[in-house]
Amino acid sequence: MADPIIDLRSDTVTRPTPAMLEAMFNAPVGDDVYEEDPTVRALEETAAARFGLEAGLFCPSGTMTNQIAIKAHTEPLSEVICEQTAHVYLWEVGGIAFHSGASVALLPGDRGLLTAAQVEAAIRPANNVHYPDTRLVCLENTHNRGGGSCYSIETIAEIADVARRHNLKLHLDGARIFNALVATGQQAADYGRYFDSISVCLSKGLGTPVGSVLLGSKEFIRKCRRIRKVMGGGMRQAGYLAAAGLYALEHNVERLADDHRRARQLASALADQPYVDFVLPAETNLVIFRLKDEMPADSFLRHLEQQGIRASSFGPQMIRFVTHLDVDDAMVQRIEDALVALQPVA
Repeated sequence: MADPIIDLRSDTVTRPTPAMLEAMFNAPVGDDVYEEDPTVRALEETAAARFGLEAGLFCPSGTMTNQIAIKAHTEPLSEVICEQTAHVYLWEVGGIAFHSGASVALLPGDRGLLTAAQVEAAIRPANNVHYPDTRLVCLENTHNRGGGSCYSIETIAEIADVARRHNLKLHLDGARIFNALVATGQQAADYGRYFDSISVCLSKGLGTPVGSVLLGSKEFIRKCRRIRKVMGGGMRQAGYLAAAGLYALEHNVERLADDHRRARQLASALADQPYVDFVLPAETNLVIFRLKDEMPADSFLRHLEQQGIRASSFGPQMIRFVTHLDVDDAMVQRIEDALVALQPVA
């Protein structure tokens, strides 16, 4: 039997385990647009309670939860502060402009992470007809382009203090927030003290087939429910999907530490290869590295594909590996063997 394909392109490629499928098939359901699906409500309440917030809203994707939150927090002629490689800016199809009519103030972070001083310096002067009104700060944790970098809770608290002193809202794109929590030992409940809204993705490291939950106050989520509807995000018997999220929250959080360990192992192996220029610190499950110019990225990816390994280009000569629950220790060894076998182009 041929070795299974190893897919390192993203942690979104995972498939539900038999136990998760069983939970999905057995889920009690109703019509969620009428707010009558008991499993969806259980997921929303469970996620909100875990992060110390009042309510939740189940949506098809993290892009939708982020864009709903930005729409709810802003209005046209206002501005959103975020890091220049933030997912909400780079990879959500210009959604801030499309949905919210807001501008964006882009700040250069350290591996995607901002400081309170940077945020405060970017706030527009009030009552100046030439400028948009600063309304919202968006953070991303872990930060994708930063190689899965994590905010400290101290920095989050400092940025939250700046936001509150200037009457700004603070949103978290928590696409991989559980990776950050497991890596740092932070407590999810503390996040509700600092953020006005949090997007929690279930279909990355937690391994569900689809879905994210937007968290916030009851009043905020009520507003967001209407925005979800106009974006076409109202689902009916969505409890079959929500059941996967409930299962993941109970069973798939602590195991993220295994993904982090495997990512560090791959980062170490890459650092030993003569054709690798540098590897970003692997704090969580993302490994981003640059190939030296004598090793063309397309040649590198083609070599891996021939060994049954898939990975993603992440910019000129940049590659990303992502570990997840469908990558085990034997697969990591196969990847290491493939890396050693590859030689730079003469």
